[in-house]
Amino acid sequence: MRRSARSAHKWREHLVDVRPLREIPAFRAFWIGTTVNSIGTQLGSFALLYYVWALSHSAVLVGLSGLVQAIPLAITGLIGGTLADRMNRRTLLLATRLTQFVTSGALAVIVLAGGGSVPVVYVFMAIGAALSAIAYPSAQTFAPRLLDGERLTAGLALMRLSSMFAVLTGPLGAGVIVAQFGVGVCLAIDTVTYLASLWGILRLPKDASLPQNDAAAGDAGRGIVTALRYLVRTPVLVGAFVTDLNATVLAMPTALFPVINAERFGGSPLTLGFMLPAVGLGGIVAGILSGRITRQPRQGVVLVVCCGIWGAGMAAFGLSGWLPLALVGLFVAGAADTGTVVSRGTIVQRSTPDALRGRMNSLDFLVGAGGPSLGDLRAGLVASVTSGAASAVIGGAACMVGAGVIAAAIPGLRAWRADAAAPAVPAPLVE
Repeated sequence: MRRSARSAHKWREHLVDVRPLREIPAFRAFWIGTTVNSIGTQLGSFALLYYVWALSHSAVLVGLSGLVQAIPLAITGLIGGTLADRMNRRTLLLATRLTQFVTSGALAVIVLAGGGSVPVVYVFMAIGAALSAIAYPSAQTFAPRLLDGERLTAGLALMRLSSMFAVLTGPLGAGVIVAQFGVGVCLAIDTVTYLASLWGILRLPKDASLPQNDAAAGDAGRGIVTALRYLVRTPVLVGAFVTDLNATVLAMPTALFPVINAERFGGSPLTLGFMLPAVGLGGIVAGILSGRITRQPRQGVVLVVCCGIWGAGMAAFGLSGWLPLALVGLFVAGAADTGTVVSRGTIVQRSTPDALRGRMNSLDFLVGAGGPSLGDLRAGLVASVTSGAASAVIGGAACMVGAGVIAAAIPGLRAWRADAAAPAVPAPLVE
């Protein structure tokens, strides 16, 4: 009986740590609101891409929607970080989400009334991307203000889990809703989910909303330059960002999916449809079983190891000519990706003074958004002179080598411990 109890306890240690949801009501409300809104965002994104295709039947115009969103993301991301370090973050996030609610509702009304067009959709896509980039740095500051120690890492794992859940369920739900009721209804549901986000933000304590002055942060009025200087002076942050770029630039697989599908698996849309969900499923399973990882103080080691595993998974995907094994490679890579996101987030949040968190989060946002785009470009260029499979293998192997080089070149990243990190966070706001 005692042995059975010990076994059950060891098994529970592997499951996702839900203490942040159980112990911190403000974080629980924020997480619920964010999760519901993330699902809505996935619904809306799917519906808009489908709508552009339905209006134009042009692959070029559908592809152009990415550029329409990328430009305002790059411009306003840095602005959002600076604003987050100069004003009340709760107020800024509320204003941004409320504006998103209004613009999303306006687009839903336009589409339901039959007045939509590709230029109109592009305008709303650009506005939505700009608002998301402004909101992101502020939204990321609340977890480290509400949680400390292992609870911060566990909270970031929970946020990652909800994000991957939205990626899997949102497009599936959107396909059903669009097929049965149309694009306008899907956009209307997306609009309603902003109410959940607003509710979660309103539950945040006011004393977690104001940036804290810190001598290490320098003059907040200098904007993003101060954050860049702090980044350069902090090797563990350089290591965290470079590790992420190593994974995404060298071993990002999205552009290779249709190429490898045609080369190895007959080009069927059905087999192609399995690839991205395999990555997402790996991320969800890793999130559910993240308990031991989030309790590990050596998050720098976790980051580098998971980066290497990501590369190994992508190399295995490229090497396999058997679809199930190729999907296993993608599943493993997706699981490793959850580890890198959680460990990098822990390092960035705990190594950054609160007065600089908005701007550092904006830099993190740009790295996270720009790396995959460069990775798709690299993958496509290499595939054009070799093959899709060779590009995946070369990229995965380079990523593994890069992870080893980073670990050797930045010993501070290997040695970084969450339980010995500089106290960049205040005492947790337990309610």
